[in-house]
Amino acid sequence: MRYGEYVTIIRRWWILLVIPIVIVTIVGFIFYEVPSERYVTTVRLSAALTPDNHASTSTTQFDTTYYSWLSSEYLVSGLSDWAITGAFASAVSEQLEGDKVYISASIVQNSINSDYVRSEVVLYVNSSDPDHTSKIANAAIRVMQEQNETVFPQLGGRNATVVALDEPLVTPASPRLTQYLEPLIRVVTGIVLGLLLVFCAHYFDPYVRNRSDVEILGIRVIVEVTRQ
Repeated sequence: MRYGEYVTIIRRWWILLVIPIVIVTIVGFIFYEVPSERYVTTVRLSAALTPDNHASTSTTQFDTTYYSWLSSEYLVSGLSDWAITGAFASAVSEQLEGDKVYISASIVQNSINSDYVRSEVVLYVNSSDPDHTSKIANAAIRVMQEQNETVFPQLGGRNATVVALDEPLVTPASPRLTQYLEPLIRVVTGIVLGLLLVFCAHYFDPYVRNRSDVEILGIRVIVEVTRQ
């Protein structure tokens, strides 16, 4: 198919191209939010159970701290999973209320992400307010240190030792490039959808409109009459 034929198809079904572009563009701009600067902080924490030394004797054949090191691997994994739950967010929100700071649990949950690496929990906290970022991070540390026995029955009612290895230093984070390109991406999506509709309409069009439509059917065209 020659390029001229593509142009003819688009001109014939142009309304199907325009409608998706207009709809996607209007909806996109209605719900579009201007990218705002975020404030972030990262805190690493170590966690372990206190070694049980009462069973240590002169005949012990292994390091009594071994199980503390082993348990720390499981603890940081569990703490990392706990940090992104609604229960943890609610506990942090309640901790903030005690400090006369009122931030809902849903906002707290959307502000916290976590990971764990080599016996360390990593908390990532972000928000649009640097003060809120700092307060959420500090409250999250306190909850993780003081309330971990409530979610891990394996601890037998005693808290594991959780140590913050970093101070929550808040720094600004510029919006990602994709946030600025979002309106353009939506317009391009509308164009692609419109072109898809145009070529679907052409494919399922039952009418013979020009010479190429006849030739596609395997019929030889001897004479073509065009309107001036």
